[in-house]
Amino acid sequence: MEDGKLLDEKLSRRGLIKGAVCTAGVAALTMGGLSLLSKAEAKETPLPWPYKKLDIEEVGAIAYEKWYGSFCCAAVASAIILPLRKMIGEPYTSFPVESFVWGHGGVVGWGTMCGTMLGAAVAANLIAGPGVNKTGERITNEVIHYYSETELPLYKPKNPKTTGEIVKSKSDSPLCHISVGKWMKKADRGFWSPERKDRCARLSADVAVRTAQLLNEWADGKFKPTHDLPALVYGITAQHNCTECHGAKVPEINTKGNPAK
Repeated sequence: MEDGKLLDEKLSRRGLIKGAVCTAGVAALTMGGLSLLSKAEAKETPLPWPYKKLDIEEVGAIAYEKWYGSFCCAAVASAIILPLRKMIGEPYTSFPVESFVWGHGGVVGWGTMCGTMLGAAVAANLIAGPGVNKTGERITNEVIHYYSETELPLYKPKNPKTTGEIVKSKSDSPLCHISVGKWMKKADRGFWSPERKDRCARLSADVAVRTAQLLNEWADGKFKPTHDLPALVYGITAQHNCTECHGAKVPEINTKGNPAK
C-alpha cells in the first residue's frame, strides 16, 4: 500500500509539473500579443467576408508593383486583399496572400490558367462568396472573358519599370502559354525581356482593376453577369476558343441534362 501511495504521489507531482510547464508555455505564446494560439483556435469566418468598395487606382498600383517580386497570381490577390486589411482588418489580416506566388506562369510555369485570374478568383469568392447564386464564380467568369477578349495591357503605371510603349495583344484564351506566346510574337520580344515582364505586370493591374470594378458593382447591387458559364454552353468544362489547342479535333458539344435548358 505504501509503495502504491508513493507511486500515486509521484504521478501527481509529475502531472502538476506538466501542467505548470503547459501553462507557462501558453502564457509565453500569448504574451506580448503573439497570436499563435489564437490563430490555431480561431473560429472559421464564414463566407462571404465583409467588403468595402475599393479605390480602383490603388488596386492597379498595388498589382503592378507587387508583380515585381510576387508575380501575377499573388499580385492580383494582394491588390484586393491588402486594401481590405487596412479598411476592415480581420479576416483579411490573417489571409496569406504571399502564399499565392505558385500561380505564376500558369501555375509554376506550366502555362495553364493565367495566374492573374487565379488571384482574381480567390478574392472574388472570398468576398462575394460561393452562395446560392455563385456570385463569386460569376464575377470570375466575367473577368476571364475580359482577359480573353480585350487587347491588353491597358494599364499605364505612374512609374513604369520600362521605357517606351508596351504592345497590346488579344489572347482569345485564358491560358498563359497562348496569351504570352501571342504577345511575344506580336511584340517581337523574348520571354525574359524587360518588356515581357512589364507587360505581365501591367496585365496584372488590368485584371485586378476589372475584378475590383465588378466587386464594387456587386457591393452597389448593380452586378449583372453577361456571360454564361462554359459548362452550360458546351456541356463540358471548356474554354471559349477550343481551336487554339485542338485544331480539327474539337470535342463535340453535348448539352444533355443541362439545367439551364
